[in-house]
Amino acid sequence: MSKAGIIGGGAWGTALAQVCARAGRQVTLWAREPDVVEAINTTHENAIFLKGVPLDPLIRATGNLGDLAESDLVLAVAPAQHTRAALAAFAPHARDGVPILLCSKGVEQGSLKLMTQVLAETVPQAAPAVLSGPSFAGEVARGLPTAVTLACPDPGCAESLAEAIATPTFRPYFATDMIGAEAGGAVKNVLAIACGIVEGRGLGRSAHAALITRGFAELTRLAIALGGEAETVAGLCGLGDLVLTCSSPQSRNMSVGLALGQGQTLDQALAGKLSVAEGVASAPAVRELAASLGVETPICEAVAAILAGQVGVDDAIRGLLSRPLREE
Repeated sequence: MSKAGIIGGGAWGTALAQVCARAGRQVTLWAREPDVVEAINTTHENAIFLKGVPLDPLIRATGNLGDLAESDLVLAVAPAQHTRAALAAFAPHARDGVPILLCSKGVEQGSLKLMTQVLAETVPQAAPAVLSGPSFAGEVARGLPTAVTLACPDPGCAESLAEAIATPTFRPYFATDMIGAEAGGAVKNVLAIACGIVEGRGLGRSAHAALITRGFAELTRLAIALGGEAETVAGLCGLGDLVLTCSSPQSRNMSVGLALGQGQTLDQALAGKLSVAEGVASAPAVRELAASLGVETPICEAVAAILAGQVGVDDAIRGLLSRPLREE
C-alpha cells in the first residue's frame, strides 16, 4: 500500500495526510477548495483549516478526484453529511477491491444510515473499513501520541491497513466490528454538545462526569441495537473518543454546546466556524434512529430538541433531572 489518497481537505483530512506521509506513503489529497489545494502545494500548509502546522512537502493536493484513481488505499474524510456526494463522485475512479477507510463520524440525515452503508451504496466495489478514536486534528498533525481503532470485517485487511498508516506516534488498534466503531464516533459528537452545555451553564464537574457516564450508556445501547458489540464501544472508538470530545473546548462539538450553555443561539454558536461540528447535523438523525429502534437516549433527545429550538436549555436540564428514578 504505497499510495494513499485522501478525500477531504479539512483539518482532519489534512492531519491524516500528514500521518500517511510520515508512514512513508505517497500521498495525494483531494480538496474541494482551490485555495486549500494551492496552499498545500505551494506553502505546504493548510492555512484555512489547520493554520500553523507545517506539512510534509511530499503531500500533493488536487482538485480532481481522478488523481486518486491509482491509490492503494483511500481515506474518506469529507464531513458525514457530505460523504455520500464525495464518494459518489469518486466511484467512477475507484478500483475493484480498493480499501476505503471511512474517517467521518455521523449518521446521515434523511436516510439514517451509517457511513459504511453509504459507502456500500455509492462505491460497492470497495473494501470498507472504519477509523475512529480520540484524536484532535492539530495534535495528530503535529505528531503528538495518538491511538485509534481501525475496524474492518477482514482481519487481514485490518492489519494491513493499520500497518500502512501506523507511525511511532500514531497507533491503530485493529478490530472487526465496524458498526460499533461507527456508532461510537457518531453518538459521542452529540453527547459532546451536551457536555459543553453543562460547562457553559456552570453545573460543575460532578454533573459533567455523570453526563459522560450516562451518555456512554446511551451510546452502548444504540450500538448494540444496530448490531455492534459492547466491547468495541468500551474501547478507543467509543469511551476513549467520548472522554476526549467531552472534556475539552478544543472539541468543535463541545465548543458549540459551551456557547449554547452560555446563552448564545445556535446561529451565534456556529458563526465564524470553518470546520464542521458533526454533532449538530447528527443529533436529529441520532434521535430519529434511536426512536426507530426503540432505544432510549434521553440525553441525545434533549440535545436534538435544544438544537431544533423545541426546548430551552434550562427546561431540557430540568427534564433530564426529573426523569423517574431507576436502576443503573
